[in-house]
Amino acid sequence: MSIIDDINKTFDHRVRLGIMSVLMVNEYMDFTGLKEILDVTDGNLASHAKALEQAGYITVQKQFIGRKPNTRYIATSAGKTAFRQHLNALEKLINRSE
Repeated sequence: MSIIDDINKTFDHRVRLGIMSVLMVNEYMDFTGLKEILDVTDGNLASHAKALEQAGYITVQKQFIGRKPNTRYIATSAGKTAFRQHLNALEKLINRSE
């Protein structure tokens, strides 16, 4: 098995990479916060968050704050582990290339 096999295809897209990066350093982030940080459209964020949720890497909590709906995202332990492994694989690949 080569180093490149350890790179997780789920994190190939910049939006998914961004979502996980934000969630690795924050306990949670709401939809609006992620949208602003990543500078993406509602639909783009929603579709990539759904892919991460289906992979089991994030959980989605929907609630109301007052009368306004609020969606927040939390990285699962499996998601954090997979993301760390992905970053480690990238680091090994970069170091091997030097």
